[in-house]
Amino acid sequence: MDFELQHTDTKSKARVGKITTDHGEIETPIFMPVGTVGSVKGVHFNDLKNDIEAQIILGNTYHLYLRPGLDIIEKAGGLHKFNGWDKPLLTDSGGYQVFSLSANRKLKEEGAIFRSHIDGSKHLFTPENVVDIQRIIGADIIMAFDECAPGDADHKYAKNSMELTHRWLQRGISHFDATEPKYGHSQTFFPIVQGAGFRDLRKQSAEYIASFEREGNAIGGLAVGEPAEVMYEMIEVVNEVLPEDKPRYLMGVGTPVNILEAISLGVDMFDCVMPTRNGRNGMLFTSRGILNMKNVKWKDDFSPIDPEGTSFVDHTYTKAYLRHLYVSKELLAGQIGSLHNLAFYLWLVKEARKHIIAGDFATWKDQMVKQMSVRL
Repeated sequence: MDFELQHTDTKSKARVGKITTDHGEIETPIFMPVGTVGSVKGVHFNDLKNDIEAQIILGNTYHLYLRPGLDIIEKAGGLHKFNGWDKPLLTDSGGYQVFSLSANRKLKEEGAIFRSHIDGSKHLFTPENVVDIQRIIGADIIMAFDECAPGDADHKYAKNSMELTHRWLQRGISHFDATEPKYGHSQTFFPIVQGAGFRDLRKQSAEYIASFEREGNAIGGLAVGEPAEVMYEMIEVVNEVLPEDKPRYLMGVGTPVNILEAISLGVDMFDCVMPTRNGRNGMLFTSRGILNMKNVKWKDDFSPIDPEGTSFVDHTYTKAYLRHLYVSKELLAGQIGSLHNLAFYLWLVKEARKHIIAGDFATWKDQMVKQMSVRL
């Protein structure tokens, strides 16, 4: 993987760059739709590629390991061949599931023992076998195994968690460097900064992560319950340390406002389930604000979803029709909502890129943050 830093904003830390992988190029800043089990829920790949113009999607190590299982993915020739997605793929390591499934797991130095949410069977994830699993999945970018401390963790817990993540990182990198990709395309390994909401820990973790000089770096453990102001503060602390010539990936974030603020702090890559999850439930993001499509006020509103035309569905479906679908519990409603939200997120980062290059990003960002925060 290669990264070219092409332009930096003069009034913020926003950046424009290009990541090159064996499966294609990725223009940054970029939002990556989440494909947890090898699919972006309810969305066809043709729509992702041709209409939404997604450049990279995610797969989830924990979920793919359990279903369909590594034997099936390996027989298929990797996830690219299994699901038909021929552009770049990123896989997370399962570290977030160690956090989110805390009731069903036990941490120890070796790794994380957890019980499947599907059948209760017991499994062990280690820094080494998580590399092996992601080798089999075949993603272009794979993530280190980490522990994500909760947003309300105290300093002692966060420090112990960070140090465990660092020890796991050493083992993961050693194993990654001692193994080879399986399907003829290169893979790259991103370490993950942890440290919860503590400046000293975040700085220490960023310094440690940067010392490995990998092709890219990730920021984890944010948007897990801490206030947005704390998240932005931690991003700023970390990005003062992480090298400028490597892409920076903020994991699991977030709202459109979060994304623009993080771009202004120097983040390049984002992912979040929010566009599809909220889309299925009737919450749509637009350039004018947030829509609750089940609200009766849209019953006879025959205007497009977003007058700015940020979604390819705008020109086909009106607010009134889409509300009718949601109220009727028609499956098409969630699909249209997911498509719209993904299109909006991809439009937003593409517009951010244009304004960074044009030199007016800071002004545009402030205006967009105000508009997008309104509940319509």
